[in-house]
Amino acid sequence: MKKFRALVVRDMDSEINYAIEDVDINMLSEGELIIRVEYSSVNYKDMLAVKKNGGVIRNYPMIPGIDLAGEVVNSKDERFKIGDHILVTGFQTGMTHTGGYSEYARIPADWVVLIPNGLTSKEVMIIGTAGFTAALSIIALEKGGMCEKNQPEILVTGASGGVGSIATQLLLKSGYKNISVLSKDKDVEGEFLKSLGVKNIYNLEDISPESEKGKPLGKQKFNYILDTVGGLVASRLLGNIYYGGSMSMCGNAAGIKFETTVLPFILRGINILGIDSVNFPREKRDEIWEKFINEWNIMKELPFQEVKLDNIAEVFKAIQDGKHSGRTVVKIG
Repeated sequence: MKKFRALVVRDMDSEINYAIEDVDINMLSEGELIIRVEYSSVNYKDMLAVKKNGGVIRNYPMIPGIDLAGEVVNSKDERFKIGDHILVTGFQTGMTHTGGYSEYARIPADWVVLIPNGLTSKEVMIIGTAGFTAALSIIALEKGGMCEKNQPEILVTGASGGVGSIATQLLLKSGYKNISVLSKDKDVEGEFLKSLGVKNIYNLEDISPESEKGKPLGKQKFNYILDTVGGLVASRLLGNIYYGGSMSMCGNAAGIKFETTVLPFILRGINILGIDSVNFPREKRDEIWEKFINEWNIMKELPFQEVKLDNIAEVFKAIQDGKHSGRTVVKIG
């Protein structure tokens, strides 16, 4: 195989640098399948992967990109044949195993999902890890009692981001009407958030005023919270959940510390639902992706932008500066 282009992150004298390089097959981690990558996507974790002390990449050099979709060009596993169109999200892709920001990827077959008929490589990357995580969050909340027939009050945090924006669209598609979202800056993000079709746009002070900070229980305002940011935001919102409600948690953009008391749990019966999309069992993934063709077909509603690999640094900066909204797919091939 001739050399091909990839984004490579290197540790140069304790400084993290990244650039597009010409590499060969020996640069790729081991796996049964070689994929000609057509599309990848940009997630918050991908931005962290190119930062010093980002906590994503353990060994250098590394090709980041936790998502990828493309065509099988070589297979040592009977489950997949040359020409199959596949997708990969999560596992160790782009972390300890070379990932999707490369024209070719070599991937363990146990991490791979066939792209369902009716979806393209581009479309599954618009969904990507963000959409898959949003789907898992909604499934967990519904298992915890959230039901469209009851029209509960639902709050989505980080709604301008990838997970939050897709979660909001999935909830609307599922028939939920009382959806509110949390915004850091309503003036900046308001137009985008309104375009999603939400009921209310709040900032943290609207829901949990500074005067109530530190109180273990606040006014009950939401039956369910789909949290994507963690940290102080999740800590303060926990006390605003109605009796018997739940909060799903899947992100840490607002920090990894979560401070609370036992009172929301023992006085209001509130549930915390942890969401992990990285190591979610391979055998259960097909069913979720099928939902994006049927009841969760939101491709026409999803806001996204498409960039080339050469322009990905601009997207990383926008995410780091808090100026990125919706989903960004990366055209690789």
